[in-house]
Amino acid sequence: MAERTKPWTQQHSPKKIKDIVGQDKAIAELKRFVVNFRKEKKKAAIIHGPTGSGKTCAVYAIANELGLEIVELNASDFRNAEGISSIVGNASKQMSLFFKSKIILVDEIDGVSGTQDRGGIPELARMIEGTAFPIVMTANDPFDKKFSDLRKRAAMIEFEPLQYTEVFEAIKRVAELEKIKYEEDALKSIARRVGGDARAAVNDLQMLSATGTLTKKDLEALSDREKKEEISTALTKVFKTTDPLIARQSFDTVSEDLKACLLWVDENLPKEYEKPADLARAYDFVSKADIMNRRIMRWQHWRFLVYVNDYLSAGVAVSKDEKYKKIVDYEQTQRLLKIYIANRKYQKRLAICEKIAAATHSSKKEVVKDTYPYIKEIFRKGKDREMISAIADKLDLDNEEIEYLKR
Repeated sequence: MAERTKPWTQQHSPKKIKDIVGQDKAIAELKRFVVNFRKEKKKAAIIHGPTGSGKTCAVYAIANELGLEIVELNASDFRNAEGISSIVGNASKQMSLFFKSKIILVDEIDGVSGTQDRGGIPELARMIEGTAFPIVMTANDPFDKKFSDLRKRAAMIEFEPLQYTEVFEAIKRVAELEKIKYEEDALKSIARRVGGDARAAVNDLQMLSATGTLTKKDLEALSDREKKEEISTALTKVFKTTDPLIARQSFDTVSEDLKACLLWVDENLPKEYEKPADLARAYDFVSKADIMNRRIMRWQHWRFLVYVNDYLSAGVAVSKDEKYKKIVDYEQTQRLLKIYIANRKYQKRLAICEKIAAATHSSKKEVVKDTYPYIKEIFRKGKDREMISAIADKLDLDNEEIEYLKR
């Protein structure tokens, strides 16, 4: 039996291909790509599909059966061209310490921020051309336009959503390895609830079978967890209590994610807290929550979510000296709408800047500041038609983008 404190998703991750459910076709394609790598025209593969469909597990199982090493990198490891060149560049050319072949696994490439990559994705595409070892990238949705260069150079292998019966087989295997005394209907109920996410099902199994048994009655806890509260109810708990234990659970059952909860707290905090000292302390916690959110996006350290929750709930709750008795009608933040309107307004400009950044191996920030104004001025004046035509061809600009630059 595994240690109760260790996640079963790690402890019981499939070591053999036969233990992975529901992805026979995709795994066969991936194994064929790895085995025939030197004959393949494309030197990388992108395996894509929903969370918990077995993408990363499949790479490790194939490597284990073929006796290959895995060099795993997360998308957060290459936010710029220099980083990807030093990390992937070395790994893609050098034999391992014991002269074993290897697979270079770049996990969660769709986690790369378009504002942070600074040429990292184009550099990764360039590294693929000269790699001596297969590069396998995982993604939930690799069809964002910023990944177009990668898609051209990689075999696309789809991992389909798992059926509930396949999820059931996966968690049944784990339950038997853990010697859990289970009711089959209880396992099937867990499998139905997770929407094809085997990882979530294993996590639920571990949580609900802490006593070594699993019955239908144990699923009541899961049902309670799935009941969604209104955000206003959660805000009331945070703003009207000084007990951190009560406040800490406020956002557990709301449908909004913690990013949205932060905006709700930010919008309504001044309406609730009147004393400047209370507001200052509360906004200090909101600021810390925002910092943790940025670290999550930058480093993909999702364990920081627990700090985001604690700062927004317990932190804000204990910031006041006493409860405020007034009744407040909480309002939704308008910030997201303003951001959406601004993004729509500048969407065309951003698309052009992305093309310039890819062509010049620069960051979008540099392009927006330096290169874009110069190119726009050339198009706006329209004097050098030959140069305009050459730039449009080089950047693959469509008619709408050309007209936008001429305004």
